[in-house]
Amino acid sequence: MARIKLELPDRFLFSTDIPVRIGDINYGGHLGNDAVLSLVHEARLQCLKSRGYGELDIEGLGIVLTDVAIVYRSEGFYGDILTIEVAAADLNRYGFDFLYRLTRKETGQEVARAKTGIVFFDYGPRKVARVPDGFRSVFFPESAAGG
Repeated sequence: MARIKLELPDRFLFSTDIPVRIGDINYGGHLGNDAVLSLVHEARLQCLKSRGYGELDIEGLGIVLTDVAIVYRSEGFYGDILTIEVAAADLNRYGFDFLYRLTRKETGQEVARAKTGIVFFDYGPRKVARVPDGFRSVFFPESAAGG
């Protein structure tokens, strides 16, 4: 089976620094795969918050993850400060992808790339919903007129 390849954009819309905690280290002595998912979840929440949103309140809707991909580029260790950059891509009628690049702040070495597929969800009727225009204008200004 071919390896997953994640292409990243030239520009990211958000960046945050997060330290690798002891609980993020696995039995191999390096950053665990479950911890990478937790770290990108934190970066996603911070990104949304920086624009006045929360995962359960984006223009009256929530979001849910539909898929995840992680590609490892190097090891991460306890005490590393990771710079996690966040971009939005692949907009469609009901969702989009968040893309992440995790790099070691001290050296700039890339540790991992990740993608989380996102759909908008109306928790009242428990149905997938269209991407709200307000969100589209903030995260995808080039396509805010529709789609």
